[in-house]
Amino acid sequence: MVPPDRASPDRVILVTGAASGIGLATAMRLATEGAARLVLVDRDADALARIDMPCSIDLLPGDVADEAFWDAASPYLGGLTGAVVNAGVAGGGMIADLSLAEWRRVLSVNLDGAFLTLRAALRAMTGAGAIVAVASATALKAEAGTGAYAASKAGLMQLVRVAAKEGAARGLRVNAVAPGGVATPIWDSAPFFAARARKLGRDAALAEMAAASTPLGRFATAEEVAGQIAFLLSDAAASMTGSVLVGDGGYSL
Repeated sequence: MVPPDRASPDRVILVTGAASGIGLATAMRLATEGAARLVLVDRDADALARIDMPCSIDLLPGDVADEAFWDAASPYLGGLTGAVVNAGVAGGGMIADLSLAEWRRVLSVNLDGAFLTLRAALRAMTGAGAIVAVASATALKAEAGTGAYAASKAGLMQLVRVAAKEGAARGLRVNAVAPGGVATPIWDSAPFFAARARKLGRDAALAEMAAASTPLGRFATAEEVAGQIAFLLSDAAASMTGSVLVGDGGYSL
């Protein structure tokens, strides 16, 4: 990682989990909407290296839950005007069967990593700006087998509200989106989905789950969630802070 020569005077936005799914779709959306520079973070260095954007980009491979990573990343965050706290992992299992190691794995990325990302962004943003965190509708509706993941996202929602209150005096807005099912690669790491995908095929397995759980009958696309994030980062949402924008196709009804 070579620090940029100087901070951009224009729109500079940090996006974590940027190599795939919602993060990649959001980065592309922001790039096409005129971001001057994007700071893209992901632990998949190979996928990160393949990213090509129509704006200046800094590619930072690393683990968002590693405090030392953020210490090293600080030179790239000069001039930061926005951030998307998106990096996350999936996890499942009934509480009675869940190991402490699995609990900690999910909480480490989804909550510790979100805290460290948010802290780094708040420290770097010296003027007005906006931050959006990617939470989940699982934080709003209890489902068996989602204990670690749901708890991590519920904690993130409250962290966003506290950050919004702390940042308001500086003109910093902090909001969250709470998608329901989204057709992204994160499903592939869930054992129950992998088993169903082997039997039906990936697309059919996603369609089956969406039909069973979502009143609108389909999962969102990563691009649709990216649009919600872009809205919350924009001046069109200038009066919104501490809000959770739920876009779950009716799942939480």
